[in-house]
Amino acid sequence: MLISSNSNSGNDNDYENIIDPGIIWSFAACNGQQNPVWDKWNWLIGEWDGTGSGQPGQGDGIFTFKPEPDKKIIVRKGHSTYKGSANKSEAVHDDLMIIYPDYTGNVSKAIYFDNEGHTINYSITYVEKSIIFLSSRTQNTPLFRLSYTLLENDLVNTKFEMSQDSEKFTTYTEGKSRRTK
Repeated sequence: MLISSNSNSGNDNDYENIIDPGIIWSFAACNGQQNPVWDKWNWLIGEWDGTGSGQPGQGDGIFTFKPEPDKKIIVRKGHSTYKGSANKSEAVHDDLMIIYPDYTGNVSKAIYFDNEGHTINYSITYVEKSIIFLSSRTQNTPLFRLSYTLLENDLVNTKFEMSQDSEKFTTYTEGKSRRTK
């Protein structure tokens, strides 16, 4: 912000041209943020339809990965239904994940929310044809790992695992999905 004195007093202490340091800092901070590079995500962007099984039972679901405001983040939305049985009622699972870059533009973080009340902070790694989300270690909470692996064009394997000791992971649910759009 540039401030000019409207005083005509002729006093040498009048403010003629002052630049607000807060404005400079804000400008530098905003310009320091790099645009994220989503190249590693191209194969996963879109709408997916799949089936799978695991501890909740046999299920069907859909999920999307969509770039949002000016490709600054990716939003993942999911909806799954798990069939009921004689001793288990049908279950519905809805979730939302926001994938975002760090200050250098490296896409390395995500936060997840679901209709069961879970909130999970993830770090992201890339291994060959896989994108792997690993939760932050929290006291008295299992470690979670969510992996998307490209099997062939428009076909992915999704696996959600848990670990009590941070070393041995047990699959909670796993399934295959095909891109529909």
